[in-house]
Amino acid sequence: MGAYVIAEAGVNHNGSLERARQLIDAAAAARADAVKFQTFRASAIVSRHARKAAYQERTTGVDESQLDMIRRLELSESDHRALIAHARSAGIEFLSTPFDEHSVDMLVNDLKLRTIKVASGEITNAPLLLRIAQSGCRIILSTGMSTLAEVEAALGVLAFGMLRPAGSPSPEGFKQAFASPQGVALLSERVMLLHCTTEYPAAVGEVNLRAMETMQKTFGLPVGYSDHTEGIHVAVAAVARGACAIEKHFTLSRALPGPDHKASLEPGELTAMVAAIRDVEAALGDGVKQPSPAEIGNRAVVRKSLVAARDIAAGEILSAENLTCKRPGGGISPMHYWEWLGRPARRAYAADELIEP
Repeated sequence: MGAYVIAEAGVNHNGSLERARQLIDAAAAARADAVKFQTFRASAIVSRHARKAAYQERTTGVDESQLDMIRRLELSESDHRALIAHARSAGIEFLSTPFDEHSVDMLVNDLKLRTIKVASGEITNAPLLLRIAQSGCRIILSTGMSTLAEVEAALGVLAFGMLRPAGSPSPEGFKQAFASPQGVALLSERVMLLHCTTEYPAAVGEVNLRAMETMQKTFGLPVGYSDHTEGIHVAVAAVARGACAIEKHFTLSRALPGPDHKASLEPGELTAMVAAIRDVEAALGDGVKQPSPAEIGNRAVVRKSLVAARDIAAGEILSAENLTCKRPGGGISPMHYWEWLGRPARRAYAADELIEP
């Protein structure tokens, strides 16, 4: 099975249900496996004193607050229902990232989503992680901005929520859940990690793709990559290094106003990324070093055989002067050249004639 490709629509709909539908269509046309949005109530996740991130100020200005910006990007429950139905008709899975507990309940209990994506910024939000773990869903946990210890702590919260042990949640309880055989088994069944560099766009020198292998060895969980770099080459490289999933922001046009458009792929680029990922997966093969079917027929053309360097009389001793290696292959391999030196020719040979066994 190939890498699971998540086309991250995020908030690039700019609050427009019609644009959100168009994003779903673009993701399906690109042959992504899933299209992902964001689910939140602005007042529940951003205080009126919260500043925009630096990249948000660059893309949307400084005149409005983060709260006002986020309010314009909310999708209602009815919007979600319409988009889920549209994704189903387009043949692509609908995913979303909840940013508050009410949104978790809506996605899971009301809209019946079976997979929840957790944003990097929520990896220390233990109450939200607990609610998601208790939902019974599969979980894709993004780990941007995190240390290995913070990832482990988050997994402890998830394990605790899945196990539902007696007693109140606590750091010690989280550690015990993470260390328990039952907790390990549940995490293995339900959790995928995504390596991520949380900057928009992310500099390639800060990506550190090797961290995927570190997390996989440390936690024994499948690890993918959420890519915020410009272009598609780093995402494709992540697949070559074993990423089981790729998440990438996309937009209908980078010229649209909004916080994430400028760091997103346009539809043609998304299509190219998915195609390149599938090409890389095909190229990885099974790891067995052997000729491919296409190569078999070329061996006789490009390999060499032992041939007469000049006319050779019957009984003449074969030597470096009258024996050489030339194309085509299919005759005696040059690997046996020295074995034939000093032998008498069994018959006469014309120059360039293959020596017979």
